[in-house]
Amino acid sequence: MFVGPGTEVYEGMIVGENSRSDDMDVNPTKEKKLTNMRQSSGDVLVPLIPHRQISMEQALEFCREDECVEVTPSAVRLRKVVLPAQDREKTRSRAKGPKL
Repeated sequence: MFVGPGTEVYEGMIVGENSRSDDMDVNPTKEKKLTNMRQSSGDVLVPLIPHRQISMEQALEFCREDECVEVTPSAVRLRKVVLPAQDREKTRSRAKGPKL
């Protein structure tokens, strides 16, 4: 994770790293519904890995061709060049070329 708890996020912002090569659209502000869940072992605490503070050099190394680094006086953030997910999908399909 690149963002810590309580950090404001926006669409197109990169919040973490995925083990797969493709992008995954997530909403980190959406609460998980806990209705109708059963757990046999009682309350099990899951340890969370603390977020990584990345420097500008690390962010530039991490970037791909459709991403950019946003630098403000208080933070260094990674984000997509095209912010809305629908627009990113359109540009991705146009780059592949026409279907025959």
